[in-house]
Amino acid sequence: MASTVRLAVAFSVLLSLFSQSSYAQTTACGNYKFTSNRIFTTCSDLPHLNSFLHWTFDQSTGKLQMAYRHTGVSASSWVAWAINPDLKSASSAMPGAQSLVAWPQSSGTPKVYMSPIQSYSTKLAEGKLTYEVTDLKAEYLNNDEMIIFATWALPTNFTTILQVWQEGPVSSGAPGIHSTAAANLKAKGTLDLLSGQTASTGSGSSNTRKKNIHGVLNVMSWGILLPFGAMVARYLKVFKSADPAWFYLHAACQTSAYAIGVAGWATGLKLGSDSAGIQYDTHRNIGITLFALGTLQVFALLLRPNKDHKFRFYWNMYHHATGYAVIILSIVNIFEGFDILKPNKNWKNAYIGLIIAFAVQAALLEAYTWYVVLKRKKSEKPTHAANGVNSYGA
Repeated sequence: MASTVRLAVAFSVLLSLFSQSSYAQTTACGNYKFTSNRIFTTCSDLPHLNSFLHWTFDQSTGKLQMAYRHTGVSASSWVAWAINPDLKSASSAMPGAQSLVAWPQSSGTPKVYMSPIQSYSTKLAEGKLTYEVTDLKAEYLNNDEMIIFATWALPTNFTTILQVWQEGPVSSGAPGIHSTAAANLKAKGTLDLLSGQTASTGSGSSNTRKKNIHGVLNVMSWGILLPFGAMVARYLKVFKSADPAWFYLHAACQTSAYAIGVAGWATGLKLGSDSAGIQYDTHRNIGITLFALGTLQVFALLLRPNKDHKFRFYWNMYHHATGYAVIILSIVNIFEGFDILKPNKNWKNAYIGLIIAFAVQAALLEAYTWYVVLKRKKSEKPTHAANGVNSYGA
């Protein structure tokens, strides 16, 4: 009897776990009650940007009744939900998307309209969609949540759609460009209207991985190896015992930094070509300048005059000025990259700590090398005065 009870309890626990697992995806949105008492047969918690989709789909007619909910919406921001007819355009789902756009207004009634998106550069202008859309309406609740209601007339052979959802700022009564943070770029995926199954397109994570590789390569090259190599040349060559080892170490650091930097620059070009319409002008222009100056520095090594050559002084001026300019621009551009990629704050803080450590070490070494140089000059100064007295007295 006891074993039977234990078996029944175990079965109940398993059934409970299975039920929780099966409905985990719809629990958050499934309990939502619309103010208009609308009821939808299926809902999905979208994976990014605090968004939810509720819908009822009739495959025989292609009628899709839906409600798109977006929370955390301020009075100066817009939201949008769209269908892209081309499932093959998952890697760049925005161009060609048929979107519904809404944002709050001071009158209390949100502005809501249809907007076909032709390209990344296209603003969210009003226009007619490929599909017929009726019953378009929007509600803005509690100064926080925007809901877009609509009924779509889709082709009857459509059971899976490519959906895109987004948010962005409103300025002067017009929608502005949305952020390119990871969550915004990942806000797309396929949706099975019959089963409710959703799937990410995967391109967001792929682009993020490429951006991470781009960032790591450039931080290692321009942001760490390059300043370290400059410190080697600045502070080791003072010591006669370090000559010529300091030069070879300096050259090894700078050429390695340049080689890794070229790889980072190439990944940046690839990211740019894969993200048509998305361009970070400041980061891009500084990157091009860095690559050009770095290339000049490498070729300058081939034209390095001998120590006693009359042009060596001018070559040193050029080499030092260009080198320090590259270091400063590198640090600036790395922080530009942090602002674009928006990684965990620990990464940015770690790099700030590293830069501070470099600065402190440079200050201490600068003081010490000046002490060594001045002491050496003092010790090498001839004692003419003493010899002069003796000679005059002779």
